[in-house]
Amino acid sequence: GYMEIRNRGKQTERLLGASSPLAQRVEMHVTRREGEVMKMRQVESFAIPARQRIELHPGGGHFMLVDLARPLKKGERVPLTLRFERAGEVEIEMEVQEIGSRHSRH
Repeated sequence: GYMEIRNRGKQTERLLGASSPLAQRVEMHVTRREGEVMKMRQVESFAIPARQRIELHPGGGHFMLVDLARPLKKGERVPLTLRFERAGEVEIEMEVQEIGSRHSRH
C-alpha cells in the first residue's frame, strides 16, 4: 500500500502500525538499493516530522498486506486502520489499482 501522510501538528508523529480485516497482518517495509540489489526490510515505525509529510511509494516505504483473506480486485476499496503514537487510530480506505498505475497515490 502506498500513500502520503501529512503531519499538521507541532510535534513529530510516529506511525506505529496498521491492520486490515482483509489480511492476517499488515507489515511496514522500506526498500533500498544495496549495490546492484534492491532489498526490502520490515520497520517498526515511520516518523513524520512536525508540519511535514512522508510519501509511501514504490521503491520506498510501503505497507504489505500479508495472508489475505481473499484475492483483491481492481477498484475495490480496502479498509485499513493506521495506528499513530499521538493521534491514535485513524480509519482509511485504499483503492486497489493495477501494478504500475500512475494513480497509485491514495
